[in-house]
Amino acid sequence: MITFEQIKKNPQIKTYIQKADESLIASGYTEHSFAHAGIVAEVAKYILSTMGYPKRTIELAQIAGYMHDIGNVINRVDHAQSGAVMAFRLLDRIGVEPEEIATIISAIGNHDENTAVPVNEVAAALILADKTDVRYTRVRNRDLASFDIHDRVNYAVKKSKTIINDEKTKITLNLTIDTEVSSVMDYFEIFLERMILCKKAAERLRLRFGLIINEQKVL
Repeated sequence: MITFEQIKKNPQIKTYIQKADESLIASGYTEHSFAHAGIVAEVAKYILSTMGYPKRTIELAQIAGYMHDIGNVINRVDHAQSGAVMAFRLLDRIGVEPEEIATIISAIGNHDENTAVPVNEVAAALILADKTDVRYTRVRNRDLASFDIHDRVNYAVKKSKTIINDEKTKITLNLTIDTEVSSVMDYFEIFLERMILCKKAAERLRLRFGLIINEQKVL
């Protein structure tokens, strides 16, 4: 079986992640490179391992999380679907079993909030891990005067933690936001669809989704 570590070391996959991020730099997007890929893979692993899923299912979620944004090398529009097709070709060539490829590419193809559906546990974990990666280090623009709303909101997030409670009934995104940089309302203006998707993904894993901002329960 192909392991997550082998995927991380694969030179083709590394190239596509790098080049996809370069395309997004040119378009003014926040960081979607190895840091984001690694965080999404790690949080997806945390979610499924905490919920007691099998080891291989967890590893498939890590692989999907790491590869989920490669479609940005083609275009930001429909990047989830482009990435799924690219992932199919890459994984098939290195000998991943068809059933596992199907799980991975269905998760990748269903992670963008415009078209996403948590079709399986791997997709649900990927959605939650991807949409909760909000942090100031994702902002590459250093000119605060030229920040757009996405720059402002991400830059305002000084601390971010995704936690499942001890009872394994609720997953919560806990944020600390500098409200002098961005208001809480700004956060909801651009992330409301993502939070609704997180709620659906959590339900797929038999969890409730919660949001805490500056120690205040919001969802």
